[in-house]
Amino acid sequence: MASKTTEDFLSLITEDFSIQRGHALPFGATIERGGINFSIYARHATGVILVFFLPGEEDEIVAFPLDNNINRTGDVWHVFIAGLNPGVEYAYKIDGPQILPHRYDANLLLADPYAIALNGRCVWADSRHNHTPFRRAILVTKAYDWEFDQPLNRPLADSIIYELHVRSFTQDTSAQANHPGTFRGLIEKIPYLLELGVTAVELMPVTEFDELDNGRLNPDTGSGLHNLWGYHPLSFFAIKSAYAADSIPGGEINEFKDMVKALHAAGIEVILDVVYNHSGEGDHRGPTYSLKGIDNSSYYMLAKDGSYMNFSGCGNTINCNHPYVRNWIMDSLRYWVMEMHVDGFRFDLASILGRDQQGRVLDSPPLLEQIAGDPVLAKTKLIAEAWDAAGLYQVGSFPNWGRWAEWNGHFRDDVRRFVKGDPGMVGSLANRIAGSSDLYQFGRDPSHGINFITSHDGFTLRDLVSYNEKHNRANGEGNRDGDNNNLSWNCGAEGETSDPHIKQLRERQVRNLATLLLISRGVPMILAGDEMGRTQQGNNNAYCQDNGINWLNWRCLSENKELFRFFRLLIAFRKSHELLRHDSFTIKEGQGLKIDWHGHRLQSPDWSYESRSIAAHLFGGNSKRLAADIYLIANAHWETGSFQLPPLKHKKWHRFIDTSLPGELAIMEDEQLPVLDDQDHYLVGARTVLVLIGR
Repeated sequence: MASKTTEDFLSLITEDFSIQRGHALPFGATIERGGINFSIYARHATGVILVFFLPGEEDEIVAFPLDNNINRTGDVWHVFIAGLNPGVEYAYKIDGPQILPHRYDANLLLADPYAIALNGRCVWADSRHNHTPFRRAILVTKAYDWEFDQPLNRPLADSIIYELHVRSFTQDTSAQANHPGTFRGLIEKIPYLLELGVTAVELMPVTEFDELDNGRLNPDTGSGLHNLWGYHPLSFFAIKSAYAADSIPGGEINEFKDMVKALHAAGIEVILDVVYNHSGEGDHRGPTYSLKGIDNSSYYMLAKDGSYMNFSGCGNTINCNHPYVRNWIMDSLRYWVMEMHVDGFRFDLASILGRDQQGRVLDSPPLLEQIAGDPVLAKTKLIAEAWDAAGLYQVGSFPNWGRWAEWNGHFRDDVRRFVKGDPGMVGSLANRIAGSSDLYQFGRDPSHGINFITSHDGFTLRDLVSYNEKHNRANGEGNRDGDNNNLSWNCGAEGETSDPHIKQLRERQVRNLATLLLISRGVPMILAGDEMGRTQQGNNNAYCQDNGINWLNWRCLSENKELFRFFRLLIAFRKSHELLRHDSFTIKEGQGLKIDWHGHRLQSPDWSYESRSIAAHLFGGNSKRLAADIYLIANAHWETGSFQLPPLKHKKWHRFIDTSLPGELAIMEDEQLPVLDDQDHYLVGARTVLVLIGR
């Protein structure tokens, strides 16, 4: 009599069940008429076994050794199993050479690198779920009713990006989400995103990772720390199952699609933070989930002694310009665009993608060129974090083929230094306001720079003006982790304070930073929660804090409603003034954006080392489309100063922003902009940014 397990498996096969040769492409498991084709690249393997499991069961139910002659084409092992229906899980056991650079172990279960769903923890941080998580792939169909959804293809120059973490965004009880910490929870907050006015969400990694791979403890509480952010990917295709509200195997795929479709319906694009530079398998001490055991020397950059090159700072580096690996990454990108309808990508430590198989920096990296020229990705936003952990810094020089944009680290650093009052920053600030023309002018456009003050790495905006030093003790590394060069200023006291003068100064400095971010040319990116004064309590490397340090506290929204209003009106202002989004450095026949630089007196900008103020007159020349006058004065000096105003024809100056004014007076509703009594001069407060509109 057949066992219950055998009966369950027999229910998934038909009378046509048979094992056939199969075909090499496409890679992964492909559900076809009559059965399923399996294909995996394993150049140096001497034996491959395809193993099947029933969902939730630990013991294998059947294994099929692949014949080296029949089931192999070149370096690809493949088999077609006729009469098999979806509903099983599968993995591989692979044998091969036992000496470095190879790391074969025929007893290990290995995950298919092309799997679109893995048996990861469907409940966040639940260590009881499966003793061998992430190694088994789930066979799921791709059927989904997208209705009429398509990527939105908004010009990058018109974008306002909002970086968020799926779990942290709605996990706190203050979010009042019905499905906290999930894609559905994010859907619940779409009305908030619309009210704020952002045009795109940039999601921190959503592919499968092990949140329990951090063995450190919080020294103060003794509680275990997590890998919250997800920058240790175990797949380039499979979605983090714990980000789904329902614990249905493979259900995270449809819930992700539901989220994308809902965001698109609201006019909001989806940009994924993708990590192709390393994997979560670590170095020689790390686990083997997939790549190490399939073909270690193909997937990873290795030194001559077989050790892992570590340009990522995470123990290993993906061999991005190996021919097969390059195509694997391309297939991943195309999958996210074609099957999941995402609008763009932010590439973590993207400079690694420009290194050859020995780690040398390439002048014309084939992978970066292929991504830039791929027809499927032609309308997709490509954003590089243009540096790596080994000191390579390519902001302004990242290979781009007219397509790649960059996280503008110079913008972040220069604006921070100017606002806190460092000398010698006026010229640098002018470049950043003008769209970083010193970086992107030749053959590129202002939108090739993604401007930001804060991101997931480092201080939040509130902490940037509240702490001089990082406070990372809770990370369990003796406060050694995280950047020591934060370019921050606590305004007179470290951390929280009851001093009203310091609190007022901090509020002003936040407004100064926000104004310069959203008035400058280039594409602004906002860190989630900055618009409501979120704090990480001085932690500038909160990757491991699955708690209130990372979770968005939505009570801040009511506590800092004036700050939220400030951001909302600034975003609306940027959207309504094409002058700020004009995506060209060229002015032809009076058409295009023009900037005149001034100081306390007109035509007399002070570029000296000790200068701490600059004025910029932005106007559209003879262009009717860009017709507007915006006057920006940035005064980072600790003293008030009088600034002469340019004369206007048939217009008058109206006050939009004066960051020194209290409460709602700091920024005015568009229909309530007051006309200046004095059209010739303005007394600008200490540490203040002023924005005037000519009407």
